[in-house]
Amino acid sequence: MKKPSHIDEKGLPGMVDVGHKDESTRIAIASGKVVLGSSLMQDLASHGYANHKGSIIQTAIIGGTMAVKNTAVAIPFCHNIPISSIKISIEPVKDGFSIQCKVKTDGKTGVEMEALHGVSVSALTIYDMCKAMSHEIEITDIVLDSKTGGKSDYERKTS
Repeated sequence: MKKPSHIDEKGLPGMVDVGHKDESTRIAIASGKVVLGSSLMQDLASHGYANHKGSIIQTAIIGGTMAVKNTAVAIPFCHNIPISSIKISIEPVKDGFSIQCKVKTDGKTGVEMEALHGVSVSALTIYDMCKAMSHEIEITDIVLDSKTGGKSDYERKTS
């Protein structure tokens, strides 16, 4: 098993030093789902995916965007990095919403956590917007789909 990069030789946690790394364009894409059930989705669709709190999709995109920009505040060992682009898409599907977050930086460390954080908070925002209508909501399948830049690229294998 590979040693975690955030643990030093004494076993203590700390932020990884990325000062020696070269800057490169780094992109990460994460995705997830919010399952509300088909009857609730039909009701939301008939109201333009809005309720008494406002537009569910627009609010979730704003929440996810704010999360990406504040990842270093929420996750202890994440670097505060310059974000050059955030694209969050939220699409209604039969029984819920499909979320994708693409984050880009030109820097010394990747944006995987930022993309995952954006999806997570977008999903939590949808939950918050809809919880008065149902407590059967599920947040599922939050994964890193791909990353490019840095020392290695990654793409999730689809089955």
